[in-house]
Amino acid sequence: MTRWLLLIPLILFLALAAFSLRGLGLNNEVLPSVLVDHPVPEFDLPPVAGRDKGLATSDLPAEVHLINVFGSWCQACLIEHPFLMELTREEIIPLYGIDWKDTPEQGARWLERFGDPYLLVGNDEIGRTVIDFGVTGAPETFIIDAKGRIRYRQVGPITPETWEKTLLPLIENLRAETLADPGT
Repeated sequence: MTRWLLLIPLILFLALAAFSLRGLGLNNEVLPSVLVDHPVPEFDLPPVAGRDKGLATSDLPAEVHLINVFGSWCQACLIEHPFLMELTREEIIPLYGIDWKDTPEQGARWLERFGDPYLLVGNDEIGRTVIDFGVTGAPETFIIDAKGRIRYRQVGPITPETWEKTLLPLIENLRAETLADPGT
């Protein structure tokens, strides 16, 4: 009996080692979202300073579009921003913004300084809307389908590589689905 008791620490160590090794193999770059395939949360945000209109769920079009969460305090948003400007210049996809954790004036100054790629921008100074989206940090971008459902969550900056390999193929598939289903 005492012999079995001596094996308990070894068994516990092996079990812990097995769980640790399994965890090392997981992809920690992909953060699943419980909202994927669910409707965009209801929201109605005020505008950033100098704009007449903010952003609300009712403003979103019945076509594939992006919602990008950014902030003037976000260094990674600066990395992503030139690419967002390019998407807008080339009119590739409608782009809407949620300015997170900024005063309306901070968000407006940031957009004035670096350019404004958004059709509409809402100010989420207290962060309630981004919590509803499940945002963990900025930037985050959501692909929304023509029915108003979240179809993908991009955590971190959109780069040309993530655009070409992941986002654009999904957007093209969603657009094709929309064309195939005229009731959308």
